[in-house]
Amino acid sequence: MSKDRILKLIHLAGTAWFILCVGYILVFTLRQAGFHWWVIFSLSGHSVLIVFLLISLYLFAIFRGVTRSQAIEIEHPLTSTNYYTVLYITTPFLGGLAGCLGMIGVSAIKQFLLGVALGTLGATFLAWVIVDSVTALLEMLLPAASRKHRAERLAQAKAEREKRQKDRERLLAEVLAKEKSERRGWQEMLKPQAEKLAELLTTNRANFRKAEREAVDIGVDAWQIGGLSCMRQLRDMAMDLCKKKYQDSMIVDYVSSWWDGIGSWRNQPIGENIELS
Repeated sequence: MSKDRILKLIHLAGTAWFILCVGYILVFTLRQAGFHWWVIFSLSGHSVLIVFLLISLYLFAIFRGVTRSQAIEIEHPLTSTNYYTVLYITTPFLGGLAGCLGMIGVSAIKQFLLGVALGTLGATFLAWVIVDSVTALLEMLLPAASRKHRAERLAQAKAEREKRQKDRERLLAEVLAKEKSERRGWQEMLKPQAEKLAELLTTNRANFRKAEREAVDIGVDAWQIGGLSCMRQLRDMAMDLCKKKYQDSMIVDYVSSWWDGIGSWRNQPIGENIELS
């Protein structure tokens, strides 16, 4: 069994012992106040879900604290040591032992158990809440090497984030520049197809099927040249030509339906009828 797994199990056992002691103190206090057992169990029954959630959250924090093992030892010269870790996770047991020693000579079992529970509660609160927080704060403030290493680590992390952001911006700029260059190249290449497509949009009903087949062939060629972007540019060019040539006419956008299913082109119901005025 690995060292980390052993530390987890000891910490889990210590936490369970700590929770048991707190529960005993709570029940003992309620009994001393005159509450009946059925009232105590009723109160605990309604609050069991909240207690379970709090314990789960606390155990999650515990396991994270144990497994990370203070990887940056130069910033945590004390709390990263094995001695400190063992002392930290065994504090509930040490507090219970201190309570046992303090209750030597007490014959009443209830009072003896209360002393053990109070010793566990006091030692655990002192070590986990106060001593550990103060120790971690002193580690950050006192050693010059620790402060210097922390500042360098944070500066390096910031520089890496800025570098990643600049790389993303540069990549986006390259993609946009490439797309703009492709559009300029397509402008001349697609001009004949755009003119043909504009003529097909104004064809009469007798030749509508033939016009549709020719438009599909044009769409397939555009898809093979540059995908969806090329198809959109060709369609826009054709509609612009129709606008210039037939200013007083209502032009129906058949292209969206003709090209439906070619590559990733899908019919766009919005703007089916475009008035070119």
